[in-house]
Amino acid sequence: MPASSRRLAQLTLSLLLFVTALAIGSLAVAADKPPVRAITAFIDLDPARYEEQFADTANRLRQASAVFQKAGYEVQTVRITTQPYPRYVRGMSKEQALTLLSNLAALGRKQSVAINIGPAVMTDEPDPAMLEVLEALHSELKQLDASMIVASESGVHWNTVRAAARHIYRVAQKSPRSQGTFNFAATAMLAPGAPFYPGSYHVQEGGRFSIGLQSPSVVARAFAAANGDASEASRLLRAAFASEATQVNALAERVAHVTGWRYWGFDSTPAPLKEDSIGAAMELLHSSSVGSAGTMTAAYIITKAQADLPGPRVGYNGLMLPVLEDSLLARRWSEGMLSIDSLLAYSSVCGTGLDTVPLPGDVTEETLARIIGDMAVLAVKWNKPLTARLQPVYGRKAGEMSAFDNPFLVNAKLQPVR
Repeated sequence: MPASSRRLAQLTLSLLLFVTALAIGSLAVAADKPPVRAITAFIDLDPARYEEQFADTANRLRQASAVFQKAGYEVQTVRITTQPYPRYVRGMSKEQALTLLSNLAALGRKQSVAINIGPAVMTDEPDPAMLEVLEALHSELKQLDASMIVASESGVHWNTVRAAARHIYRVAQKSPRSQGTFNFAATAMLAPGAPFYPGSYHVQEGGRFSIGLQSPSVVARAFAAANGDASEASRLLRAAFASEATQVNALAERVAHVTGWRYWGFDSTPAPLKEDSIGAAMELLHSSSVGSAGTMTAAYIITKAQADLPGPRVGYNGLMLPVLEDSLLARRWSEGMLSIDSLLAYSSVCGTGLDTVPLPGDVTEETLARIIGDMAVLAVKWNKPLTARLQPVYGRKAGEMSAFDNPFLVNAKLQPVR
């Protein structure tokens, strides 16, 4: 082979190796990016033109998703949160309201868009007609998330606490496999704009969007690198969260440009999902089980590391410990390492309270109200957003397993309620 041909061949090989290295590097960077758990759009629903509104919003959500996907992120869900549904169904008969909301749920299924219809109650004056509508929807497993606000700056809404307990108790009895409770939460001290469900809501603030990630991997890398040093874990995690927030905010500005929506903010809470476990990440700090000594420290570090991040913030900005959405947490619950009391204790330094907590089916409505009340007073005492998403399993007792059939849930052993 002539020298010129050999040089050309070597140059071609070098170029090929360089391009391959770039491609591998790009894949590695993409693999390190946590999934986008939720891009949530907020709309003011008009019952007279909701189908047109939904189609337009779903199209803009696809545009928003494309912005993140182009940057190497996997987008798991896109979501729409309306203003509180009592504001647009009041004056309708129960049948008319159920028809409208059922149609909305059907549109969501067809377009693969999650729907949240906001709080059924925002004050301490529950409307029985609105509660009946929500109970019917969740008893029939309509995929419409909703909430009740059981505490605010004015204090605990005790009538609403009881209404929320009644809703959970009845829906657990009526819905197939008691799964209707998954789409409901009692919320306390949570401001509008959160991207995560079921607590997301807004009041006459349509035309905005917010972002939440599924980022236990960010916590896991920082805790593993810290080698048990809490100070180093704090430093590493703070830097990692700041980098994450900077990237999300930059992409959100592009989304705002493409969609015409206003960017409401980023909820930096590292939401888990099954094997992408925040529980497993926490156990890396001290090489000890969640529920043992050191768990409170891990919860504090994760929450504290999110303080003063760049860009606008919404939602919880803390720590989610959703028992049934996290495979490791479900295992620790089954082992008795976690309890309602311990979750509430950790909530004193983090959020989100009691999330996807499995309960035996013979738990009483009164006990549910006391549990929700405990969460609410803790939220008011520390002026922080907390929720209670409680999931009794009708017909099953303590010691038996839950029997949910939901792609977002892991089953766990039901523990006695003390």
